[in-house]
Amino acid sequence: MAFDEILAGLIRTLLVDEADVTEKRMFGGLAFLVAGHMAVAATSGGVMVRTAPSEANAPYFAHAEPMVMRGRELAGWLLLPAESVTDDDTLAAVVEHGRAFTRTLPAK
Repeated sequence: MAFDEILAGLIRTLLVDEADVTEKRMFGGLAFLVAGHMAVAATSGGVMVRTAPSEANAPYFAHAEPMVMRGRELAGWLLLPAESVTDDDTLAAVVEHGRAFTRTLPAK
């Protein structure tokens, strides 16, 4: 399955001024890594975002589901369906959330 190129472009635009951001194709999508840690990804199903479980109740995560790969739930990851991040403000909040959380992780 291909990821949403338009969504990936929007995420890229939101992270353009962030230091130490790299892109990597993984999990069937395009991941955006901040300081070597995956923060957010454009996937075929929407936006995959890294978060602390305690922060999963943020308003922009209202339609999010736990990220599941090969039948296993990935702790600390949510999947937002593409239709739930159609407005710029929601996408910006989600990307910023993933970026900010990733910046709290130890350096690689």
